[in-house]
Amino acid sequence: MVWSIYILRCADGTLYTGVATDVARRLGEHQAQGPKAAKYVRGRAPLELVHTREVGTRSEALKEEWRIKQLSRAQKEALLLV
Repeated sequence: MVWSIYILRCADGTLYTGVATDVARRLGEHQAQGPKAAKYVRGRAPLELVHTREVGTRSEALKEEWRIKQLSRAQKEALLLV
């Protein structure tokens, strides 16, 4: 099972970073704003998928998620351009 990292742009312009094995399914859960949506994105719809990348194992994906979450907003925006 291959894990991916993804970044969403919320309606308020903020960025949300997460990991999933099926990014399309996870985006649907966030968009539905239901109990499976991350608390952060609730009330911030519509959401736009702006970055996704396959990482490998769950452990590698979580490490990459943590690394991205430590970046400044400017650094995250620069990552989106790559």
